[in-house]
Amino acid sequence: MAPPSPNPILIGAKLRYALFALPLIMLSQDNPRDKPRARDLGVPFDGVPGPLNAITDIDAIEVGHTTLIEGANVRTGVTIVFPRGKSSADQAFAAWYSQNGNGEMTGTTWIEESGFLGSPVMITNTHSVGLVRDSYIQWKLKRHPELAGWELPVVAETFDGFLNDINGFHVKPEHVFSALDGARKGRVPEGNVGGGTGMVCYGFKGGIGTSSRKAGAYMVGVLVQCNCGRREQLTIAGVLVGREIGNRQVAQGQPGIQADVGSIIIVVATDAPLLPQQLKRLARRATMGLARTGSTSGNGSGDIFIAFSTANPGAAKTTGVQDLKMLSNDEMNTVFSATVEATEEAIVNAMVGAETMTGFQGHQVIALPHDALRDALRKYNRLK
Repeated sequence: MAPPSPNPILIGAKLRYALFALPLIMLSQDNPRDKPRARDLGVPFDGVPGPLNAITDIDAIEVGHTTLIEGANVRTGVTIVFPRGKSSADQAFAAWYSQNGNGEMTGTTWIEESGFLGSPVMITNTHSVGLVRDSYIQWKLKRHPELAGWELPVVAETFDGFLNDINGFHVKPEHVFSALDGARKGRVPEGNVGGGTGMVCYGFKGGIGTSSRKAGAYMVGVLVQCNCGRREQLTIAGVLVGREIGNRQVAQGQPGIQADVGSIIIVVATDAPLLPQQLKRLARRATMGLARTGSTSGNGSGDIFIAFSTANPGAAKTTGVQDLKMLSNDEMNTVFSATVEATEEAIVNAMVGAETMTGFQGHQVIALPHDALRDALRKYNRLK
């Protein structure tokens, strides 16, 4: 729903909060600066992250969020990942992988056929996929008509119907425009933001998380929208944290307690020069990072991953022979490891960054308790 006047205004590349008496709508690009991430709590992770420990450690990548919180029942939004920035029409080599297909990611048949990603990766709730897809095309025609043409946008989803009135269709074109216009480089807000606003992960509040890893001369970055798993499965740094914490403060019918009925979208980016068949291999490695956190990809979970490379600019030119670079398959092990490690940390960052939320029909999902997480890690000598 559109906010009452005055609208949130765009200052530079940053959307400020618009706070009104209820109903409230929050269009957000920021998190509090002092908000801890998993490493700040002493969670030990393998590998060396980039400076931001985010997908935006890869040059040119821009990320935007629109976070919608209104009244008692609206807890949803949109998250955008531009591979080469919002002003570029240059396509990127890409591939996708479905670990369990109880979900949706549009545009993937052409990625499979052509090997190219020609739009940002957009993530929202299950019942807003079509709206986001169509709104992106409208945005491109309005903001960048010189770049507009034949479009098959990539939009993925997870289900936020426990905390959000998902059948109210609250995501509107102006919210998609805000996320697209507000996408930028730099620090990426995590937790209850963007498409992850109303999500539940391992029986705790979930949402958006990101991480990065150095892979030799290259970088791998991961962004997740996590809404998957059961609490008893949750594993962090090898510790069965979900079992240690137990089923405290669980709402009746809450996802992630009795059944694995959620989903996760994982976006893997790299600046390594990889061709589509190599990126398919990279997308599959995200499954191993997910498994490190305890998931078994249940029947009701849509676990769908996409990987792209920002190397080989201009490869999608419509004429001529293109000269390409390709990393040797024998040298991909560091990239594989980086993908697994960054995926694991991105999921934990999403949960650490999330906050307890009350939403649709009074349902409440608690955030992963930081003290309880630290206690569980300390018990098994895993607290850094």
